Amino acid sequence: MDIVFERRGDGPPLLLMHGIGHRWQAWEPVIDLLAKERDVIAVDLPGFGASPPLPPGVPYDLGTVVTVLGEFIDELGLDRPHMAGNSLGGLFALEAADRGLARSVTALSPAGFFTPMELRYAAAVLRASRLGAGLPPVAMRWLARSPRRRNLMFGMIYGRPDLMDVETLVADAAALHGAAGFSPTLKAGRGITFNGALRDVPATIAWGTRDRLLRTGQAVRAQQALPNARFVWLRECGHVPMADDPKLVAKVLLEGSSAG
Repeated sequence: MDIVFERRGDGPPLLLMHGIGHRWQAWEPVIDLLAKERDVIAVDLPGFGASPPLPPGVPYDLGTVVTVLGEFIDELGLDRPHMAGNSLGGLFALEAADRGLARSVTALSPAGFFTPMELRYAAAVLRASRLGAGLPPVAMRWLARSPRRRNLMFGMIYGRPDLMDVETLVADAAALHGAAGFSPTLKAGRGITFNGALRDVPATIAWGTRDRLLRTGQAVRAQQALPNARFVWLRECGHVPMADDPKLVAKVLLEGSSAG
């Protein structure tokens, strides 16, 4: 299937995957920093951003999406690129690496380390966020002009939404509301956990200290599950940390994709 992507830079290839309801532009704050040293490929996952949904009846489960990503990598002629992902994209990156598709993996607040209760909490927050994202763009733009209201609207996802451009936030909300893959992905993710070992792939796990969606207890669980991975705390960053501290996140991604 067609995967929409943005490609910039030169060097070892680095494939970037966003979280549920997002789009490749989630990586915009760090792409140019990465592109100085990497061939950066930021994708819209199936059913998100501008990428079409999976064919009718095809589940949005871990195995299916990672298979689609493997086919996409083959189409680009890449040989085990470095991979990085945020949230759902982090889980996909970890799974792809565990299957031998990646030279290294860096996961920012990856899904797959939650308890059933934590998963229900995250799903409820995401559904509420999507409902709120259905406001008309004019109303969304007016609300987001106030830094205080912006924090209330987007603070569950970003650590510092007050620093973000209003038009970016409005476009993010529209992408979340219109994502055809949102509901089937949530349905497919019930009870999902990452069970890989990543024994032969250099791995970095990074977690925002202000992550309010996948809370920091899951970071501890990830460290316990993957004791050989390098772990980094992203100070003052939220669940989607790229806009909170672009220089720090770019540094982590460059370091993580230097191995392998």
